[in-house]
Amino acid sequence: MIRRKPMARKPMIRRKQPTPRRNTLPLHLVAWIVGAFVIIPVVYAVIGGFKSTSELSENPLGLPRTWLTANYTDVLGSDSFWLQLWNSTFIAALTTVLTVGVSALAGFVFARFAFRGRELFFTLFTAGLMFPFAVAILPIFVLLRSFGLLGNPFGVILTQAAFGLPLTIIILRGFFRSIPGEIEEAAIIDGCSPFGFFWRILLPMARPAIATVSVLALVGSWNQFMLPLVVFNEESSWTLPLGIQQFQGQYASDTARILAYLVLAMLPALGFYAVAERHLVGGLTAGATKG
Repeated sequence: MIRRKPMARKPMIRRKQPTPRRNTLPLHLVAWIVGAFVIIPVVYAVIGGFKSTSELSENPLGLPRTWLTANYTDVLGSDSFWLQLWNSTFIAALTTVLTVGVSALAGFVFARFAFRGRELFFTLFTAGLMFPFAVAILPIFVLLRSFGLLGNPFGVILTQAAFGLPLTIIILRGFFRSIPGEIEEAAIIDGCSPFGFFWRILLPMARPAIATVSVLALVGSWNQFMLPLVVFNEESSWTLPLGIQQFQGQYASDTARILAYLVLAMLPALGFYAVAERHLVGGLTAGATKG
């Protein structure tokens, strides 16, 4: 008599319950609305620069009948524009380097060293966020005059760096504290000094944070109007925001040319932001720490 082997029971496969999708339509609507508020004025200025002023008043929202490049070429052919561009680039670059460099060292000390009064000193730095720049403009003017920095680019650079330190230190300190202590211990065991750990290991790992604060410092310096207006008296030292004001007063009736000037003044800052954004996204994708 042949006995049949009992058939093995197949394990029951439980189907995963489909996870309910969150309704992201309101978030997308908000993103589109915010993006429209940001992009539409820029597109309007770019297209308006290719029109004549009469066509801009007749058809402000449509495409130009004839694309005029004279507005842009006239601005690019002006020596004052290139001088103001150089002044803005020089001031913004040194402000960014000084702000990020000093803040990185201060953030490293506040994050990785324990000493008496550390939180008190850090609180003093964070208190700088509570003082608006416009309130301190008169004391700043008196201080710069006493140091002989009126009419000097370093009067703008040092002041902008001082006001940019609090926020930059807060951001970098928080990022430096998130780095595991085991990495620092391993570096010290390998013979790395504290500054060597900061320079060789911590700064490359902090690339996303460095890119973020660099963008904030450069864009803030690039758009600064009040401080250069107070410090600079000669037209040869003007930055682009001051040049835009002077250009707008000179060509008040030529709105299309003013729009062209505004677009060309924005391009360098937008270009730097695009480059820094790539580094920021790449650093975030790779991860701040690699286990």
